[in-house]
Amino acid sequence: MQSNTASQIQEHKKLIKAEDFGIIPNTSKDMAPFFNDLIQEVSKFSNVTIKFQEGRYDFWPEHSPKREYFISNTSSEIECPSKTKTIALLLEGLENITIEGNGALFIMHGKMINFAFVNCKNIIMQNISFDYERATMSELKLEAVSTNSITASINPSSTFRIIEHQIEFYGDNWTLEKHHTIAVDPEMAAWYYSDFGPLLKSKAEKIAPYKVVFTGDFSKANYKEGQVLTVRDPIRDQVGGFIAYSKNVELKNVNMHYMHGMGIISQFSDNITFDAVNVQPRKETGRLIAAFADAFHFSGCKGQITIKNCTTNGAHDDAVNIHGTHLKIREKLAHNIVNLEFMNHQTYGFDAFFKGDTLNFTHSKSLQVYGQGIVKKVAKISDRIVQIVLMEDLPNDLKINDVVENITWTPSVTIKDNYFSGTNTRGVLLTTRRKSVIENNVFYRTGMHAILIANDASSWYEAGAVRDVTIRGNQFIECGYNQSPDSYIINIWPENHETVPNYFVHENIVIEDNLFQSFDTPILKAKSTKGILFEYNKIVVSDIFEHLKAGRPSFYFDQCTEVCLILEKFDSNNFEAMTTTKNMSNNDIIVKDSKQINPKY
Repeated sequence: MQSNTASQIQEHKKLIKAEDFGIIPNTSKDMAPFFNDLIQEVSKFSNVTIKFQEGRYDFWPEHSPKREYFISNTSSEIECPSKTKTIALLLEGLENITIEGNGALFIMHGKMINFAFVNCKNIIMQNISFDYERATMSELKLEAVSTNSITASINPSSTFRIIEHQIEFYGDNWTLEKHHTIAVDPEMAAWYYSDFGPLLKSKAEKIAPYKVVFTGDFSKANYKEGQVLTVRDPIRDQVGGFIAYSKNVELKNVNMHYMHGMGIISQFSDNITFDAVNVQPRKETGRLIAAFADAFHFSGCKGQITIKNCTTNGAHDDAVNIHGTHLKIREKLAHNIVNLEFMNHQTYGFDAFFKGDTLNFTHSKSLQVYGQGIVKKVAKISDRIVQIVLMEDLPNDLKINDVVENITWTPSVTIKDNYFSGTNTRGVLLTTRRKSVIENNVFYRTGMHAILIANDASSWYEAGAVRDVTIRGNQFIECGYNQSPDSYIINIWPENHETVPNYFVHENIVIEDNLFQSFDTPILKAKSTKGILFEYNKIVVSDIFEHLKAGRPSFYFDQCTEVCLILEKFDSNNFEAMTTTKNMSNNDIIVKDSKQINPKY
């Protein structure tokens, strides 16, 4: 009997050795042509282990497979008109495959997807690492800073040239045109949005192989000695890894040392496990950035998502983002037919509905779910427009510009025993209606909220409502320094712009047995949520980021009910909790120490 996870398949596997196809490590040759031959052989069998030798394998785009992929949260039609992607390690339509890396290191030359599993089933990839010869992130350390001069040392991998006294970063068939910049304070392990503009306006002079002096007006620039500026183009034309329309995929002991465009995006896949997947640069490179944007991104998945024993350190965006997609109702064509539109400018074009799927109909402004339907037929009208035929009539309350969410493709989630750090944004973004557990993780100095539970139908259109979330046994260490004074460590904040009496977007959230080591007072903020239990948590005040202390309420609730704060377990350490409510009555909240409540109606 076959289990529902890839690693539990017990059938005998055929062993295919990569070296038998000319895939030899440490040759500096392009392995792409040989790998194509290997995959052709693998496709002849239904149960295979592909075995690599330890060592370095190089891949160039010229002979690597090309495919058109529309990938969630990547690029708009204007940003990147072509959706053709280049993939180093590609599996398509295969089942029961184990990729045994044995410590192999795959090196990309040029913008590529490190790996893609599309329409696959029962895939294990383990003991393998991926990196770029020339990462598309350029890094320079500010060694000396004054109002009119800056001396910077360039990371040796960040190839550059000086043209007419202007610095220009370049790589394999690309030149940096726009300069999205994050400044890293290595001593504080803090990451901030920055601006490369003052350096572009200055005069650059190369004074040593990896050292440049910039002369100009830096009086208004917020540069500091010791900072590392990390600079990239904002266009997400590739991704780090892509798992699409696949089932039972496990990554085990996988190192993603650099991912261009986005991190690993899992899209409309069923049962995914990341175990010891580490997103951080190789130490010998001296780089700080491993992910161009998010590290792990899940869009429209179902089954069980498990992220455990992982590390993220060095991402230009969130460590984890798990969500569905709201599509807007644009036209009612018949009693059971509607046209829907992808609204997020970077999310469109992919198959998001299938026969038999269950849909929720939701009012955009209030995020109130008012009806359901089952898909009978799907037609793609354009890359943006999808036509849905239901098995039953459309809900009576339907309005044009309401939104639809596919709730069949919503996962259960376990995020445990991970270490999230090195980001200027958030740790975990989570919006799924199924059971979710976030436990025994360390969130270390995430620039924004350590955990954000949103749901919106007006900005990113990332769905949906949560119904069962437990946040237990985590350590939140000095998070939120980029959002002061709104630096709440946990933020439950759906983007509903209208309220409906006695309707709440989110439900049933338990926050227990966590350590909050905070530089300021904000701990928990929530809106339109029914059922919040905060108990047995320890709060400790640290003396770091003293300049950011703003004295905001520790707990802020807006239009919530059945809120229970049990505060007697605090290790106060000079921490005085104040709770503020809005659009609530005293019956909506219980606080153990009643003097700490300051209701505002």
